[in-house]
Amino acid sequence: MSSPELAPTPQPSQPAATPRNAGVALDSPGTGQPAATRTRPTLGLDLLGSELTVLFRRRRTWAMLAAVALIPILLAVAVRLTASELDPGDGPPFLDRVTQNGLFVGFTATVVAIPLFLPLTIGVVAGDTIAGEAGLGTLRYLLVSPAGRLRLLLVKYAGAAAFCLAATLTLVAVGALIGALLFPVGPVTLLSGETIGVGESVLRSLLVAAYVTVSLLGLCAIGLFISTLTTVPVGAMAATVVVSVVSQILGALPQLEWLHPWLFTQHWLGFAGILSQPADLSAFGTNALLQAGYIAVFFALAYGRFATKDILS
Repeated sequence: MSSPELAPTPQPSQPAATPRNAGVALDSPGTGQPAATRTRPTLGLDLLGSELTVLFRRRRTWAMLAAVALIPILLAVAVRLTASELDPGDGPPFLDRVTQNGLFVGFTATVVAIPLFLPLTIGVVAGDTIAGEAGLGTLRYLLVSPAGRLRLLLVKYAGAAAFCLAATLTLVAVGALIGALLFPVGPVTLLSGETIGVGESVLRSLLVAAYVTVSLLGLCAIGLFISTLTTVPVGAMAATVVVSVVSQILGALPQLEWLHPWLFTQHWLGFAGILSQPADLSAFGTNALLQAGYIAVFFALAYGRFATKDILS
């Protein structure tokens, strides 16, 4: 008599195996290393907050802001240690007024920094937007989230624009502080001859910072576009700075006067109207319109390149 077959013992259900690295972004394919400090938020504001956090936690960012802050400090110390008085028109604009009123340190430092120092820092940040992520191997992981390529470009551009504002505010604020420490501070005599109080002069300084920030937004868009063309961030940074230098050289050639109104650097130093009474903001509007055109053109080019690009890194 055959023994009855035993029914198989039911096995407890087991969850499906989960890859070890599931849900975790990697620094580079196949490394098995947990990723970075960067999360992959799904909302635009969260993505922007993450971008600004990463940007302003970098030592490089603070080193560049410190370098910008050194410009008014060195300028003020040099003037303070020099016994000779400058004649009107000697040196950069407003330099001859620094010893009479320390608030002019910020204005003078802005004029000194605009041609090279500010474009250099902006070129580093804007050139690193996309190429930096590709170079680190994190770009495709950012695109896994529902953010999409357009939203990522917008966030990257907004981060570069935020750095523009931080750099110009640093320049003006440090200039006012060091000027107040080393020189007397009082009512400011404007270019038109009228005198305004300290409070209104601070407001004019903020308007100058806003003007310079707007002036650099076109360069940010150019840097964003160049950054989509390469995976080498240093190359994108250098190319962005070179573009700003070439534009300024073209703007200095009288033979190319017909081209000058179309150069994004044409109105970089055109904030003299802000220092008149009443304040003339017509140059502000002209500059903003020109920069808006550059932003529209080069952001569209950046999106056209980035939207069709195979992301391999």
